Amino acid sequence: MGLSDQPFEVMCPDCGGMLKVDPVTRSVIAHKSAPKKKMFEDFGEAAKALREADARRDSIFQQSVDAQKNKDDVMAKKFAEAVKKAKETPLTDRPLRDFDLD
Repeated sequence: MGLSDQPFEVMCPDCGGMLKVDPVTRSVIAHKSAPKKKMFEDFGEAAKALREADARRDSIFQQSVDAQKNKDDVMAKKFAEAVKKAKETPLTDRPLRDFDLD
């Protein structure tokens, strides 16, 4: 059984569109997009979704503002902890560098 020279159509698994494939060159020679689905049934649902998106965006913004307010305190505590750890474990050996090995 040999391959047919006639192009065939398959459905794209990603977008749902129809692809026309040439069996000889194994390439897509045509693409027909899938029809777009409605996002919302009516304007009420769309308005509700926009209000929810606004609330979610405001919440994320407020979280970032709070994080910036506390940033100095957090960084100071991290630095103090690093200094404390450095004092507890002093360096005993000097680190080797490339030119020390020669």
